[in-house]
Amino acid sequence: MSTLAVRPLAVSDEPNWRTRMRANPLLVAGGIIVILIVLIAIFAPLLAPHPADAGSATHPTDILRAPSAAHWLGTDQVGRDVLSRVIYGSRISPLIALVVVASACAVGGTLGLIAGYFGGIIDDVIMRLTDVFLAVPALLLALAFAALLPPSIGSTMLAISISWWPWYARLMRGTVASVRRRRYVENCEALGVRWWRILFGHVLPNSLTPMLVQASLDFGGVILTASALSFLGLGAQDPTPDWGLMISEGQAYFQTQWWLVTFPGLAVLLTALAFNLVGDGLRDLLDPNRMPSL
Repeated sequence: MSTLAVRPLAVSDEPNWRTRMRANPLLVAGGIIVILIVLIAIFAPLLAPHPADAGSATHPTDILRAPSAAHWLGTDQVGRDVLSRVIYGSRISPLIALVVVASACAVGGTLGLIAGYFGGIIDDVIMRLTDVFLAVPALLLALAFAALLPPSIGSTMLAISISWWPWYARLMRGTVASVRRRRYVENCEALGVRWWRILFGHVLPNSLTPMLVQASLDFGGVILTASALSFLGLGAQDPTPDWGLMISEGQAYFQTQWWLVTFPGLAVLLTALAFNLVGDGLRDLLDPNRMPSL
């Protein structure tokens, strides 16, 4: 009589999150860059060779010096060290992105949660309001609001937040509407569980993953938008070491003093790219169907 070979049962054929991270080197690379940017922002006073140049200091004898051993990235139009200002700029753009994304998630997520769970006239009113904001491109809407406010970092945060929340409202509304139709939610309603316990105990926790992924993807876009507002003079003002403002101030000297625009521009590019890589990687990490076969 032939014997049948019995295959031992594996605990799980699904690759764990560590294996899936190793299969996505771009996520690891983006995460390392983001961590480095955060560390640079935290230790900026220790890393900047001339911390006073991040403020209103001027050095008439060092105006527009090319990169050298004394000033690795050169100096600007008033003699300030470009490297020090780029380092301190790492404290501004990521902070703007964090505040904007958090605010947009809070406002849009709350409205989407209410619309998706209760439906009816509440859903119609919230979604029509969302459609009004979505009808205008986010950058154009941010420009309009920023133009009405006094130029500052706070105005930049507020203007971008106003233009950013509708995407989160629509995303949360769709996710909540899908979760609400699942059997465990219907069972809770049938058992007479209070609506607020269902909403915050079951619906909300199972609707957060798409929001978190979208938030991670939006960091790069917010940084680019904030830099654009500062470049146009509607955001941070001198002597704030904002990367977009540095690019705006250096454009008049670009043909001869290229370092004034190049290094702040590279900082914006690298930061936005790093956050985009992290966002794409998190989307793959949280969605097994998007991962390549291992």
